[in-house]
Amino acid sequence: MNIYQRFKRNIFDVIQPFADASAGRLASRIFDDVIMLLIVFSVVSVFLCTFRIPDWLLRILIRIEFWSLVVFTLEYALRIWTANLLYPDLGPFRSRIRYILSPMALIDLISILPFLLPFMPYTFVGVRAFRLVRLLRIFKLNRYSDALAAIGDVFRRKSQQIVASIFFVFIILVLASLLIYYAEHDSQPEQFENAFSGLWWAVATLTTVGYGDIYPITPIGRFLGAIIAILGIGMVAVPTSILSAGFMELLETHTGEGAGKQDSPSPEHAHEAGDHAAQDSPEPPQYCPHCGKKLFP
Repeated sequence: MNIYQRFKRNIFDVIQPFADASAGRLASRIFDDVIMLLIVFSVVSVFLCTFRIPDWLLRILIRIEFWSLVVFTLEYALRIWTANLLYPDLGPFRSRIRYILSPMALIDLISILPFLLPFMPYTFVGVRAFRLVRLLRIFKLNRYSDALAAIGDVFRRKSQQIVASIFFVFIILVLASLLIYYAEHDSQPEQFENAFSGLWWAVATLTTVGYGDIYPITPIGRFLGAIIAILGIGMVAVPTSILSAGFMELLETHTGEGAGKQDSPSPEHAHEAGDHAAQDSPEPPQYCPHCGKKLFP
């Protein structure tokens, strides 16, 4: 491996999350902490800019935001450069295309667009729009946190169950919106003007929020509202219970792996344990305890 390849491998080990965290690579940990700090600052600055703040503080935020964009852009370029190490089975070109089209890379690209496209007019609306886009950087925290990575793992494992439960809730919402429309439209044509008004009522009722801006007044509508509210107590909690079960399974898996590593003895200890067991085991009897004959000649 020449100097160029060695340097590229070192950069890859630093910028890749958890690449050498277990080995205690100081540079990798510092890089992860800096990126997380810049992401948090970027999100906090979005909220601070909605308040009346002094001009000096605004200038500081703008300068820090500028250097944050520089760091994010450099990080994005380095990840593209080392993409062939991330996907060694692909060629240099295909590996970079695969990384560029990955979800996290697209989030990186969107979050640094104001820096890559300086020619865009910075109107008031445009600046506010890009400030909202910067909130996408919060999803990058998934790279630098074991806890957030575990959340993503649970969502991937339970994706089918979550989608099925959400689809079932959607079916109930559609049915409830149509039923409440036909039950209340004649009595409240302004409130339940169409099925979409019924869908808004169904969402507020099924989630047990109950804003009170629209509600049934007919006996059939109230009976339907009671049924939807009771169903909402259980149906809205189904995705939560699925995620809770997924977290418990993941925790048990990690606990079992850790216990297995602790309980499995090394070959040297296993050999010593076998020797001790052989020494501690009692010798077989030489004579029969009933007739007194010698058992072994």
